[in-house]
Amino acid sequence: MTATEPTSATHDALENQFGLADRIVDEAALGNSVQRFREQGIKLPTFRQLADPTTFDHAALVGDADPQGPDARNLWRVHWYNDLAGGRVAVPDHVVLPPSLTGVESPIIVAFGDRFPMVTAHKVLAAYACLAPRVVTGQFDPTHHRAIWPSTGNYARGGIAISRIMASRGVAILPEGMSQERFDWLDRWCANPDEDVIRTFGTESNVKEIYDACNELAKDPGNFVLNQFSEFGNHLGHLNVTGAALGHVFEHVRAESGRDLNLAAFTSATGSAGTIAAGDRLKEQYGAKIVAVEALECPTMLENGFGEHNIQGIGDKHIPLIHNVMNTDVVVAISDKATDELDLVFNSEAGRAHLARKGVPERVVAQLEHFGFSSICNVLAAIKTAKLLDLGPDDALVTVATDGAALYPSERAKLLATRFGGEFAPADAAEAFGEHLGRVETDHMIDCSEADRRRIFNLGYYTWVEQQGTPFELFEARRSQDFWRGLRRYVGVWDEMIEDFNARVAG
Repeated sequence: MTATEPTSATHDALENQFGLADRIVDEAALGNSVQRFREQGIKLPTFRQLADPTTFDHAALVGDADPQGPDARNLWRVHWYNDLAGGRVAVPDHVVLPPSLTGVESPIIVAFGDRFPMVTAHKVLAAYACLAPRVVTGQFDPTHHRAIWPSTGNYARGGIAISRIMASRGVAILPEGMSQERFDWLDRWCANPDEDVIRTFGTESNVKEIYDACNELAKDPGNFVLNQFSEFGNHLGHLNVTGAALGHVFEHVRAESGRDLNLAAFTSATGSAGTIAAGDRLKEQYGAKIVAVEALECPTMLENGFGEHNIQGIGDKHIPLIHNVMNTDVVVAISDKATDELDLVFNSEAGRAHLARKGVPERVVAQLEHFGFSSICNVLAAIKTAKLLDLGPDDALVTVATDGAALYPSERAKLLATRFGGEFAPADAAEAFGEHLGRVETDHMIDCSEADRRRIFNLGYYTWVEQQGTPFELFEARRSQDFWRGLRRYVGVWDEMIEDFNARVAG
């Protein structure tokens, strides 16, 4: 981690508070998990298998499991290689956005997250990456603990799904202002929604209120908080699984293009800073710049600012502990006015007709329903990055569509009623396209200097050291890339422990 040995307080925090155990912590709890999983017939995939699903037999392990049902076999679908029906594909589903849509010559490659099982969002991978290591190290006991999933949306749903199919009880914590579709899903999946869905004050920007609720629940030793913003399993899961998948997609697009494409950048809304960890791998492998994205209405990284916004699922007003800030190259802020209105363009008759008139291929227009608010945000950030870095036709950018438009009909209805008088007309579509795609500028961006990185890094002190009690030594160690590279050994350790665990379950 550093040149010196960590203190016992730092070691304890890494193991207990932040999920970095490399040993069996509680043999009795592990025995309870083995027995519970044996009774339920549950087998866990390794991170290596999720990164490369060709290493296991899909038919044998998934069988006829409903991809949207609470079936433990869906653990073997917690990867990027699914189609919409739950079948396995050779290359992760993706779309390459053309200049007729983006206005830039650089190809923008978008991998689809709504192919993930149960929650149709890639946050189910983060939930598995946080809970599985806790189970196989004996830290989480499904016969005793409730899994507490703090989130601004999809991670809480992913956590409920993962804990349910891993034979344990989950509790979702999320702001009351999130889309109704999220709460409708939770009502269907939670056995007792009145107790297991906790709505905190506010909307996307009110993360501290979520932490306060977690700290109160943590007073009960039966509650086990899996905080995506500080659980390093989230970082490591995306580094290994999402990073490998995006690299594969890029290689596929490069081969199909017949050109020697360069992977210039990866854009990701920071949220919990899990997904952006894929950038560490892409930067190491391809030299891609890592672009961190946030809402303009709450410019935390850009201006140490604050505010409210509606780009649901990206969080803000703090810097997540698992964000490798000192490896970030560019910061971009995107307005929720743009994501709200482009969602209408992509999902209305008038909007799709306008896209067709602009020359956007029909096959691309058909894919836009798989872009949720944060997905649109990621794409707009990629367009701005292409302009900032003066990228050309041989410079590709890659990003993810974290979820799809199916999670936002209620938000769309609100916008139609409040901003467009109940009807999104052709003139409205043309104006929205022109404002948000036709005139993209390089405002609200930072091409980060070392001083910029230090400023953003230092902002995390107030949340993690002053409010949440993170050991200062651990907080500071995160400045060094040696710390982040040192974390990678845990994945191999956990994979071995998962295999040992499965063997005991099969017993």
